[in-house]
Amino acid sequence: MNEQPKPSNDSTTHFGFRDVPVGDKQKLVGEVFTSVARSYDLMNDLMSFGIHRLWKRHFVAISGVRRGDRVLDLAGGTGDIAALLKPVLGETGEVVVGDINAAMLGVGRDRMTDRGLVSGLRWAQLNAEVLPFPDNSFDAVTMAFGLRNVTDKDKALADIFRVLKPGGRLLVLEFSKVQSELFGKLYDFHSFKVLPKLGQLFAGDANSYQYLAESIRKHPDQQTLKGMMERAGYGRVEVRNLSGGIVAIHRAYKL
Repeated sequence: MNEQPKPSNDSTTHFGFRDVPVGDKQKLVGEVFTSVARSYDLMNDLMSFGIHRLWKRHFVAISGVRRGDRVLDLAGGTGDIAALLKPVLGETGEVVVGDINAAMLGVGRDRMTDRGLVSGLRWAQLNAEVLPFPDNSFDAVTMAFGLRNVTDKDKALADIFRVLKPGGRLLVLEFSKVQSELFGKLYDFHSFKVLPKLGQLFAGDANSYQYLAESIRKHPDQQTLKGMMERAGYGRVEVRNLSGGIVAIHRAYKL
């Protein structure tokens, strides 16, 4: 079931397993994440068997960010990655949390404020394909579980490259291609037969969870994404599989 993206013409793109007009995808994805914003942690628990928290901790641990760095966290609406980054960056560092979805940003801002995490955080509603920042603005850009929802991934990778400082790095944590055929069949069963039912039971929304499962299968696999990063100009692109390839971390540098 792990289908690779097929070339599309200029007027359509994929929304899960459906072909839709390019101009409609952003709106459709927005509707999904507005629907699941309040149950986002539950969504990730259901999709990842509950271990997304460990993946995120590992993601930040190998990020190489240092005290005083300025980091852009894309698709970071609920603040999970920003909360993990802040202790590493210290009082002199800054995280700009960017997300295209206002509902997700609202959830994250409220959650972080409730935890007393205000200093050194900025929140910006933005499109990853057209970032509203000058060239060479960030020491690192992180993106956890967001790239697969971007309409034009090549354009986003290019603009992230632009805003990175020379020597800066991009880190992407994303669902990817399971490496074991047997485990892949079990994972497909969970994704397409169990997950939508759980979404309906716990969040009252089967369709959004169906889309999220489909979006994983349409996302470029590990080597395809590595090649896309290299074509965008990144060097030293590294891939690290977690949990048998359920997710992968791509780390790349602006050299």
